[in-house]
Amino acid sequence: MENTVEVDPRAAAVRRKSSAGRVLQTVRKHYFLYVLLAPALILTLIFKYVPMYGAIIAFKDFSPIKGIMGSEWVGLKHFDKFLSSPNFDVIFMNTLKLSFFGLIFSFPVPILLALMLNQVRRAGVKKNVQLFLYAPNFISAVVIVGMLFIFLSPTGPINHLLTWITGEPLMFMSEPKYFRWIYILSDIWQGAGWASIIYVAALANVDPELHNAASLDGANLLQRVRHIDLPTIRPIMAIVFILAAGGIMSIGFEKAYLMQTSMNLPASEIIATYVYKVGLQSGDYAYSAAVGLFNSVINVVLLLTVNFIVKKLNEGEGLY
Repeated sequence: MENTVEVDPRAAAVRRKSSAGRVLQTVRKHYFLYVLLAPALILTLIFKYVPMYGAIIAFKDFSPIKGIMGSEWVGLKHFDKFLSSPNFDVIFMNTLKLSFFGLIFSFPVPILLALMLNQVRRAGVKKNVQLFLYAPNFISAVVIVGMLFIFLSPTGPINHLLTWITGEPLMFMSEPKYFRWIYILSDIWQGAGWASIIYVAALANVDPELHNAASLDGANLLQRVRHIDLPTIRPIMAIVFILAAGGIMSIGFEKAYLMQTSMNLPASEIIATYVYKVGLQSGDYAYSAAVGLFNSVINVVLLLTVNFIVKKLNEGEGLY
């Protein structure tokens, strides 16, 4: 005979009330911290969660005159249109390749920079090197792309050197095969130094006595980096990698759009630029919303998948 446990409703209500009282007591005790948190929370709700209401137009034949609720419901019509369009394969693969190769080649660079900076013992030299590495991050995408067009133009300094060596210039900004590598390498140059800050901060907490003890035991530089520095930043590496992989389909629109030319379009047309063109330029808001929502869903799936894999490989340490 199975034993049945009866739950007293009054006891459950008392527990809920007690739990709510503890939460309220905590809020009252640390009210100043919640006041500091409130502006960021309010801005996040206004600019991140409230606009989600507009995603409904991805499932409607949206008309600005009828409004969101008044427009006709069409279900997955726009998603089917995008998935069956002749441009889907090219746009999707361009986005995936640009993001994937960008992640693979750019992720290790900040870590290597941080490890090298950590070996610089003279504070003045270290600060000057850090300033030199961080500076490109504050240059706008418009200026970066302008510099690329100047340096890589047929009459630019790089092609002057190539012409002197090979006898003919290369059309870097026109040929599709060069677009992806120019985009990735310029991204690394611009952002690697700034991305290394978090690793440099983590390595600053390493006790110097650990390195001294390891040196006395005969450990060389690479062994100390492997067994002391890398384990220190491994949790941060895991979180940064998960976030980067979760946003693998979210390439910045501005730089890709500025680098586009009519001749490199087969390699430079990505989901972000496609959404801009069909949404704002062509006025097909519902279709562009569906494409953007499809991109967001892919990112969420990738985030969950990568987080699960990293937790399995990293002793249960992941994003959540």
